[in-house]
Amino acid sequence: MRILVLGGTSFVGRWVVTKAVERGWQVTTFNRGLGGWAHPRAERVTGDRLRPDDLARLAEGRWDAVVDTWAGAPRVVRDSARALAGQVGRYVYVSSRAVYATPVPRGLDETWPTVEASAHSDSADYAPDKWGGEMAVEEVFGDRAVLARAGLILGPYENMGRLPYWLLRIERGGEVLAPGPSDLPLRYVDVRDLADWLLNAAQGGVSGPVNLVNPEGHTTMRGLLEAVVGATGSDARLVWADWPVIEAAGVNRWTELPGWVPPEPDLAGLVWTGTERARATGLRCRPVEETVTDTWRWVVEAGRVIPSHPEWPPLGIEPTKEQAVIAAWRQASAP
Repeated sequence: MRILVLGGTSFVGRWVVTKAVERGWQVTTFNRGLGGWAHPRAERVTGDRLRPDDLARLAEGRWDAVVDTWAGAPRVVRDSARALAGQVGRYVYVSSRAVYATPVPRGLDETWPTVEASAHSDSADYAPDKWGGEMAVEEVFGDRAVLARAGLILGPYENMGRLPYWLLRIERGGEVLAPGPSDLPLRYVDVRDLADWLLNAAQGGVSGPVNLVNPEGHTTMRGLLEAVVGATGSDARLVWADWPVIEAAGVNRWTELPGWVPPEPDLAGLVWTGTERARATGLRCRPVEETVTDTWRWVVEAGRVIPSHPEWPPLGIEPTKEQAVIAAWRQASAP
């Protein structure tokens, strides 16, 4: 199997390359060479996909499939798909559940309407960018397009910093604001399980969109945070506050409590997502404890640094604000 990975130096792309090499596949990466990591057994083509001349050089190769993790302007995906139309058999695009128009209902499946977007636009926002990228791939590859609508992606080498934040915050100990309800399902996918699914899909048998998150009952927010307590050996005390109190305190759900999706009606589909198609197409999810333990090992080896996205504010809640929310919760729940 010959596979081309656009990018292939960080998180999802890195694991796709690693897993493909482990399978004995012939792997080619195409990137600017700035990521700082490259697999020694993968062929490396240096170039910038934003430059037509660089992209045109890919016409010299032939691959069974390409994996693309791009999260910017849809026209970039369009140009890449057009350049590779005669060079690859299948186009596997890593998209997101963010493409669905809100409100998203319980039991969200792949048929739910999407946000408005265009395959030919410059970058607008994450959701329309991903949907526009999907449109671009389908426009060129039709039923040879695989659209992987991933949920929250966690695991070693995570470059967004969500799970690393919880690991380092809980390692510090003390009272930790834990967003409730504690039994709220946590729908995510381990990056290694995602990479395995992407490579299987690249071989055929899958086309169109697939929601890729763990199945109902896999774990909860409590399951994740208690696994973090166990992995770090911390004496931290989790204080479970209900989400209305957290929201009333002005906590930014996306950055201050990373990875948490409150159970409000408009977002119900992100908590209770239908995964029938994911299971039918082979998604297998490892236990949450394994994801947490392996990520903790990497965080320690990497020097206990929380990765950050260049376009996002730093992740995590300020200590004084955290304690203020805990105090507000205790006051609200007092008899």
